[in-house]
Amino acid sequence: MVITDEKTFRDVEKEGFRRYSRALRPEFSIPSRVTISRDCLALFEAEKQKLKRVIKTQRVCLTTDTWSSNQNLNYMCLTAHWIDNEWILHKRILNLCTIANHKGETIGQAIEGCLKGWGIHKIFTITVDNASTNDSAIKYIVRRSKNTGGTVLKHEFLHLRCSAHILNLILQEGMKELDDSVIKIRNVVRYVRSSPARLLIFKRCIEMEEIKFKGLVGLDVETRWNSTYVMLRAAEQFEKAFARMTDEDSKYLGYFNGEGKKKNKLLGPPMDDDFDKARCLLKFLELFYMVTLKFSSTLSITSNLFFHELIALQDEMVHLSSSDDAMLRDKSIRMMSKFMKYWVNVENLNPLLYVAVVLDPRYKLRYVKYCFEDLYNEAHAKQLTNNVEKVLNRLYDQYLVDSGSSGKEKGVVSEGGSDSTTSFVGAEKDPAKLRQLRFARAMEEKDSSGGKSECAKYLAEPCEKLKDEFDILLWWKVNSSIYPILAQVARDVLAVPMSTVASESTFSTSGRIVDPSRTSLAPIMVEALVCTQNWLRSKPLINDSEAVPLDALSDPNEDQANGNVLIFLSYFLTLTTFHFEVANHFPFLPDFLDSSPFILTEDDGLIIDA
Repeated sequence: MVITDEKTFRDVEKEGFRRYSRALRPEFSIPSRVTISRDCLALFEAEKQKLKRVIKTQRVCLTTDTWSSNQNLNYMCLTAHWIDNEWILHKRILNLCTIANHKGETIGQAIEGCLKGWGIHKIFTITVDNASTNDSAIKYIVRRSKNTGGTVLKHEFLHLRCSAHILNLILQEGMKELDDSVIKIRNVVRYVRSSPARLLIFKRCIEMEEIKFKGLVGLDVETRWNSTYVMLRAAEQFEKAFARMTDEDSKYLGYFNGEGKKKNKLLGPPMDDDFDKARCLLKFLELFYMVTLKFSSTLSITSNLFFHELIALQDEMVHLSSSDDAMLRDKSIRMMSKFMKYWVNVENLNPLLYVAVVLDPRYKLRYVKYCFEDLYNEAHAKQLTNNVEKVLNRLYDQYLVDSGSSGKEKGVVSEGGSDSTTSFVGAEKDPAKLRQLRFARAMEEKDSSGGKSECAKYLAEPCEKLKDEFDILLWWKVNSSIYPILAQVARDVLAVPMSTVASESTFSTSGRIVDPSRTSLAPIMVEALVCTQNWLRSKPLINDSEAVPLDALSDPNEDQANGNVLIFLSYFLTLTTFHFEVANHFPFLPDFLDSSPFILTEDDGLIIDA
């Protein structure tokens, strides 16, 4: 209750909770708030150890962000994302720790310390927002860990910028200068929300106009374009109600003409053409709003969506840049400059965002090539396509070496001519062993696939049919036996989060926990409450090292088998005895009871006879 429902420790000592507990179970001994806080820390440590056993074997993608609480403390949140061996996407908050300041070196050192505490050595990407301090933090991590085991291509593709944050910067550029129609609607929304009496009149106007929309207007935050979109989307539903306000509220027009306490005139009220312009702007903003929602998802795969949305946004802005509507044309031109700065120059983008599309069996490299040819000249499109394919092959080669260096290479003929397993542990440090490993792998692939690598086979196969409900993780789970090495690449690439929302949303929870009445909470307790809540609410973890082998299940020991027989006989005798008791007590039951698969239980319920 304290963790999952964010209750205070003192709630267990309040009279209402005590009465409720005594009514449910009078003999229950209600613990004190000190005991509850101690139990929360104990649960935090227990759950942390469970997670630690699982996550230390995984290659993880990270998101991180910082926050200043009302305790005047700086917090850093570190969140891990990975896909397990059952192809289930997981997200776990690892740490919510205090940091001295928001400098890049400080953040980098904090991330390094957290990873060491968890025993994590395999990092694939770190997604951060566009702040310059994060660039310094990533450089620090690269410098300190690029030569350690478990890194991929020496962290060449470690840094990933938050796509939702970049999209927000692009939209802010376009929304700097708002059209007068938007300002008029904002003013009228501010008017109806400024007092209960005005809101009551507005609700009466809604009833008179028989508007079926269930929501209500809310004032936007001027610096957040998405809140302006939500405000306009609700306001245009109540156009007729706003028009009726002129007749129902005598102070309505005076508010805009500077009468009463406000002496300054305001733009408004909005007329029909203002709402028409608002609807036009809504169509423009809707695409960006939906893309932001897709990028911000934390419970589904997002890396394979980026390329599709990038192309759609670029097409839309190019189209609107030559629009007849002056408002949309001006906004699109301003936004296009930001868009080109961050996304149009594909050389500046993390190549993993393109590889993720290639690893989607519905599109593969053909779709990437098709889009490049549609946007660029033939030579440039061919170069970009080759670059994407080259990155995929480099990743594949890296994972090929890693899989062999773990001692799992099979089928290598030994000097005596027999089939044996050769260990290549330490191959990355021994050039001779590394060459032998590559040769063995190459021969194995040549024998099994006519000389084609898994990458070549995958790209040569036809694309899957386009379906609305396509589970990409399920596809890779089913086909991982066909592409064992490439599947490892897909597991890591598809786990890459496109935004830092997973870490930013943690601060919403932290803000509720560290409210003004609980500012005295110690940082370790804040971390324990936030992290444990996330762990308890998340999907259960599967620890492969603790899984029971199939042969153990199919070949139980003799004592266990004998015990199972005794349990079955006891259960059978109990059912038989009870069956005859039922027949004696209920002589009116039909004869088919003897052969029926159902029996009566003591509480008069029906169960299926085993």
